[in-house]
Amino acid sequence: MLHSKFWQAFFALAPILIGILSIGFWMYFVVNLITNIETAEASGGEVEASMILGNIAWFVIVIMLIILISLSSLVFYIVHAVQNPNLKGNSLLVVWILLFVFVSGIGQLIYWLVEIVGKRNDPKVE
Repeated sequence: MLHSKFWQAFFALAPILIGILSIGFWMYFVVNLITNIETAEASGGEVEASMILGNIAWFVIVIMLIILISLSSLVFYIVHAVQNPNLKGNSLLVVWILLFVFVSGIGQLIYWLVEIVGKRNDPKVE
């Protein structure tokens, strides 16, 4: 699984793409919430809790999905970096792991571009 091109690309790109999609989903949620509240107030009715809380379950599910994929990506790329023979006996391994931890989604993307895609022809990395 560590040497599969699909999983390498998935774990590099998925946290960022899902993060961008979640921002769009959040914007939709806020606009939908404001529209529902304005409609209820204009019709003279009360604003019910179900209007406000109705879509929060979907938002929480998306957040949980982002957390799950981000943690999976973090573990995948830490294991990949530790097993990378180009980084053995090198302080660059510590730099990559710190980059993964502190700059989570971007760190994996940079590692994928520099160490995997950039060295695709080197048989030691694959």
